[in-house]
Amino acid sequence: MNGYVGRFAPSPTGPLHAGSLVAALASWLDARAHSGQWLLRIEDVDTPRTVAGADQHILQQLAACGLHPDAPPTWQSSRTAHYEAALQQVQAAGLAYPCTCSRKDIEMALALQGHTRTRHAELVYPGSCRAQVQHPMARANAWRLRTEKPPAAHLRWQDRRLGAQEQSVSQSVGDFVLRRADGCWTYQLAVVVDDAAQGISHVVRGQDLADNTARQIWLQQCLGLPTPHYLHTPLVLGADGHKLSKQNGAQALDLSEPLQALNAAAAALGWPAQTGTTGEALAAWTAMAAQAGSPVALPLAPST
Repeated sequence: MNGYVGRFAPSPTGPLHAGSLVAALASWLDARAHSGQWLLRIEDVDTPRTVAGADQHILQQLAACGLHPDAPPTWQSSRTAHYEAALQQVQAAGLAYPCTCSRKDIEMALALQGHTRTRHAELVYPGSCRAQVQHPMARANAWRLRTEKPPAAHLRWQDRRLGAQEQSVSQSVGDFVLRRADGCWTYQLAVVVDDAAQGISHVVRGQDLADNTARQIWLQQCLGLPTPHYLHTPLVLGADGHKLSKQNGAQALDLSEPLQALNAAAAALGWPAQTGTTGEALAAWTAMAAQAGSPVALPLAPST
């Protein structure tokens, strides 16, 4: 596929684990199956959570598995000026506003409106600061993107694995944050700006990030940027049935036998185990993915 550009974008909050290798392998296979480029981006804008040296550890882990990017890696921490320019663009268009609400303020406002929050559910921002007049010299705690008007009211898109998707950003999320109160840029803003800057045509990532897609499509539209094709891969679950992650104690990959780790990641995507070298295994899975037209061989599990 001419013009295919994919990427893997880990956060350096610790080393790669079994779940993150699945996402890395899937994105790599999809790029190779389409004779495209595979880029690597270190998403280190959340500085309080960034672990010193984790980025280099991740690069070493990927190299040990034979997953080499087609260009030098980029770091989001070096791209602050680009995020500032994007924020200024939506500010000038009247699409963003300053917000001084704390989480407690949002919870209280929602309670007054009669909304009850279920455990682990996201707080839907009620728009408390949207109409407030801010003093020109006041420092806002955060900046939010407006979502109360169409088309953010109802977005539709096609996921290459999950099929037809739709979401009302205004009802499911509300006006969402682009720059946090502590000055950190949010994932939503940084990923949209960087995907466009790198010419990313296809995003392959874990299914836990699927809910972010509507917000990113809306921000792309606000900034006049193209929307990539999306594919969300199956998740690796821990013993507790929840997504395996650094937050719930996922162990770093044991790469004393890289092929063993790759075989486990491939199995999570539905591909058979391979023998021989890592290069031979990757070549075999690439051929299978090219024939299938997808880096995921598993059928989509029925929704419950």
